[in-house]
Amino acid sequence: MRANRSLRIGPPRHHRAPHGRTAGLSFKTSSRQQPNTDETPPRDEPAPEPPTDTDADAPADGEDAAASGEGEAAAGAAPEITANDGAASSASGDPEGTPPTAATEDTTAPGSGAAVTRDGTGTGTPSGTEPGTGAPAGSGRTDPDAPDAPDTTAAAADTETLPDTGPGTDASAGSGPTDPDSPDAPDAPDTTAADTDTLPETGPGTEPGTDAPADAGAVGPDSSDGASEAAAAPDGEDPAGEVPGPAAGDGAGGGEESPADEPPGRGNGWRGRYPVAARTLAWTTTLLAAALVLFALLMPSHADKFRPAEFLRLPVEAIFGAALLIVLPRRPRIAVSVAAGLLLGVLTVLNILDIEFNEYLGRGFNVVLDWSLFGDAQAYLQDTFGNGGALGIAALAVALVLAILALTTLSVVRLGGLVARNTVTATRTTLVLAIAWVTCATLGVQYTGVPIASEHVALVVQDRTEAVRQTLRDEAEFARISKKDNFANTPPSQLLTDLRGKDMIVTFIESYGRSAVEDPLMAPRVDATLTAENKKLTQAGFAAKSGWLTSATYGGSSWLGHSTFLSGLWINNQQRYRTVTAGDHLTLVGAFKKTGDYDTVGVMPGVQKAWPEQKFYGIDKLYDAHHLGYKGPKFSWSTMPDQYALAAYQRLVHSKKHDKPLMSTIILTSSHQPWAPIPRTVPQDQVGDGSVYGAIEKAGKRPADIITSSPKSKVEYGKAISYSVTSLIDWLVKYGNKNTVLIYLGDHQPIARVSGDHASRDVPVSIVAKDPKVLDRIADWGWTDGLRPEHNAPVWKMSDFRDRFLTSYGSTPHP
Repeated sequence: MRANRSLRIGPPRHHRAPHGRTAGLSFKTSSRQQPNTDETPPRDEPAPEPPTDTDADAPADGEDAAASGEGEAAAGAAPEITANDGAASSASGDPEGTPPTAATEDTTAPGSGAAVTRDGTGTGTPSGTEPGTGAPAGSGRTDPDAPDAPDTTAAAADTETLPDTGPGTDASAGSGPTDPDSPDAPDAPDTTAADTDTLPETGPGTEPGTDAPADAGAVGPDSSDGASEAAAAPDGEDPAGEVPGPAAGDGAGGGEESPADEPPGRGNGWRGRYPVAARTLAWTTTLLAAALVLFALLMPSHADKFRPAEFLRLPVEAIFGAALLIVLPRRPRIAVSVAAGLLLGVLTVLNILDIEFNEYLGRGFNVVLDWSLFGDAQAYLQDTFGNGGALGIAALAVALVLAILALTTLSVVRLGGLVARNTVTATRTTLVLAIAWVTCATLGVQYTGVPIASEHVALVVQDRTEAVRQTLRDEAEFARISKKDNFANTPPSQLLTDLRGKDMIVTFIESYGRSAVEDPLMAPRVDATLTAENKKLTQAGFAAKSGWLTSATYGGSSWLGHSTFLSGLWINNQQRYRTVTAGDHLTLVGAFKKTGDYDTVGVMPGVQKAWPEQKFYGIDKLYDAHHLGYKGPKFSWSTMPDQYALAAYQRLVHSKKHDKPLMSTIILTSSHQPWAPIPRTVPQDQVGDGSVYGAIEKAGKRPADIITSSPKSKVEYGKAISYSVTSLIDWLVKYGNKNTVLIYLGDHQPIARVSGDHASRDVPVSIVAKDPKVLDRIADWGWTDGLRPEHNAPVWKMSDFRDRFLTSYGSTPHP
């Protein structure tokens, strides 16, 4: 026997609680307490002959190396020999009585001590010793003559135990240690007192508290965490769920490389192989998630408000949201995060719609009424970019919406997990930001005129809620208003008595607004056209007076302008339009028809499908895009050039003999956006069926050439207005007579890219006639002589025109 052998042996089996529970031990662990060795348990080696009695006094092979390798780490820790020590020589469930395998080389660093066991009942075995005995690996038995050592059970009580790696914990076999501060760290599960001192449940047929089969014989408490755990772990994975560390001697010059078949990090995936890249990616993703959430919370609904100061604000919604996520348990927190992310995504989509609607229609998106406009938008895209282009744009729009919803949701969930894993830091940060927000809000702190304390989302939600309420109230209110009409009961004999016998023409020029006449970039061309055309009128014996009307729409939705002008009601949304067109309110066209002295005709090349509004307006005969005989190409959205539409009107209607005068409504479309390509006038005798415009269309610009450029769009828009006005006046000079009275106006201003941000909604309106008595009737209106209204000419609401016109030309009100 050798007197210098020092062994650490775990306490007897009676010290272990059932199912691996250790009585009276603290459940605090760290990775430093786990066995530190590069050696792997020998596998499939032939067992040596059982030692003879004479071997008891002789040291086993490698014993001196083990003793010298342990050094002082084993000193003072003499084992308590138990009756089961002899059975502990099998570390992996070898049949009882099988001699142990040869000892492996001891690689434990001097002073490293013994690793603690999983169940905490022993202090573990130094590297190079036989698990469960403290003897060098391969000795197979302890020295019976070794002096008795103090019981180490009390000392083991102070030894920290290994963490529970059973189901429900964050550690898993083969995974590296988890950094609790990492953005990708999983949420720590809620634990109870029972969870803090138990090991995983053992399966059927295993010894309680061990991984070894129950019939493998009695083993020491240390052996259950040594050999059996190593046997249960997959290849390349550390039994405790740690990435295999360097050799025990690393850092002191005495370590060895890991075995070739078990490289460090094996089983951890790319995160284990590239930890720096993994952490960098995690933090980058978290920062991007935070940036996306802040952007969505602070995003303006107008394109002109996108400036850095808007995104340097403190959103109160983020502060309240963080406070809520900090206190919520895991499942409610995830549910709230998903709901908040979806809500934020929806608000972001609505903000984008607001930006586009403000750009094209001069107003925000109405969540109650404007869904029906997407069909018109799709038709516009098809006419402008073709079916393929329209389908591609629609697909991109749908993909964008889905991406926004997904990204905002994932971002909020990710940030919610981060604050839950770092509760103390998150609480302090939230408290500081809340104090800063209250201070800035109280003192009115601003940066470049923008308040630092933001409640943007709350105000947006409030505004949208109020808009929905107002829309619902407006429906009932407008239904009541539309029933009131000062001329509803006027007898036919008292309507329009001063215009009897006149051929009336009301013409709308698409997007003809005040900007065309006054914008510095567009006005020179348009003003020159108006001057030239006015000269033609004067030479032909016509005269004109012009003023301003404020349209009910902007940038689009032309039918709202048409119905407002003709009905005398303010129709500024789709709901009002449906309400009025479903009724029998008297229109300007209907007033002429009611007299019984007029045939009413509509020429509308923009109408390409059934148009039930024909009855409401009082139009007897409608010529839409399919009934004008056009065989030429479309010019973007416009189905035919204005010159052709007027020529068709002349051929199909005006040149015919009629028993009654005509009341004609003509809607010209060549100045409709995107203003590319633009037709040009051709000699009247060459118009024919429109085939002549084929070469002109091919030579024109494409929508993509100008649609994203404001200066280019303005130039082309000015050209389009000049073309439409020229086509109309040329027709009037050529085919008009002493009984012809023309009223022409714009239906709305062009979009903001052309008219400018916050432009007025004013449009020019002119009355042209040969008979001076016609213009004398409106002398008190204060309008400007000629086709171009002065800047300070009277401005009326478009809805006021009908009653003023009816009154000026001999109609008697009968409410």
